[in-house]
Amino acid sequence: MSKKIFSGVQPTGNLHLGNYLGAIKNFVRLNNDNDNKCVFCVVDLHAITVKQDPKELRKNIRETVATFLACGIDPKKSIIFNQSKVSAHSEAAWILSCVGRMGWLNRMTQFKEKAGKDKEKASVGLYSYPLLMAADILLYDTSHVPVGEDQKQHLELCRDVAQKFNNDFEVKDFFKVPEPLIQKEFSRIMSLKDGTKKMSKSDLSDLSRINLTDDKNTIISKIKKAKTDPLPLPSDVKELNERPETKNLLGIYSSLTESTLESSVKDFGGKNFSEFKEKLTQALVEKIDPISSEIKKLLNNKDYLDEILIDGHQKANNIASNKIKKIHEILGF
Repeated sequence: MSKKIFSGVQPTGNLHLGNYLGAIKNFVRLNNDNDNKCVFCVVDLHAITVKQDPKELRKNIRETVATFLACGIDPKKSIIFNQSKVSAHSEAAWILSCVGRMGWLNRMTQFKEKAGKDKEKASVGLYSYPLLMAADILLYDTSHVPVGEDQKQHLELCRDVAQKFNNDFEVKDFFKVPEPLIQKEFSRIMSLKDGTKKMSKSDLSDLSRINLTDDKNTIISKIKKAKTDPLPLPSDVKELNERPETKNLLGIYSSLTESTLESSVKDFGGKNFSEFKEKLTQALVEKIDPISSEIKKLLNNKDYLDEILIDGHQKANNIASNKIKKIHEILGF
């Protein structure tokens, strides 16, 4: 049965290995399955919940598109566009904010984490952005959304909003209630410097992550310096729970080589880290170096990237504006 897929990536620059293994790799697989209809959105409206430099934002939008293409997403098979160009997203977000409830937003743990101790200084957009995310998804009759564990709660809110709208206005199944597509293994890639923290573009140390624009020599250097522990690699998966850096590196290797964590532990159990790091580096260079080269090549062709966005915008706008017209009729506008 065919799936309608929607997913978005924020254009905040420095997309890294965690973004690739946790999301984009899965996007490519979904794109290549001809039964799926995929919409991949550069969510620039979400990005401005915190202050952005306009020049950097414009550059990062193109870089995100270049990354999609370099990783293998085919713009002829999928719709790629940036959110701000389709005004239906903003309009639907307001409409859904009149359906959603404060209590639902108050339960969102990610806002509490991002806002920190002084939430009074956080933007209203950061607080209400799950409703914009719901609008993004519901406008396209999405059946499945690839999400990480950190976004699962937001998708639950999206489902609640869809069901409440359908019930309130007695329009059964008008908004399709989407299902999550959660990558079971290795969806959460951790820092190379601290196995208890998620790999992040905001980490001050560039050594904490493999950027998708890193070249071969940079990757080699970063893996050499990646934190490990003094013991040989474990022979039992259960031991990994007490060894976060080791678990992370084995998880990265397993994901890159399409193998299970159990088989990687079996292959490297009892061996020293220098031998394993050599194999891990080889796997990373084979996968990331060609992506890095292609991103740099595409960024030199801004006109081509803009053409992709214009074409995607037209296709997305046709779908979303039609849904908005139907919403107007339901609401009595």
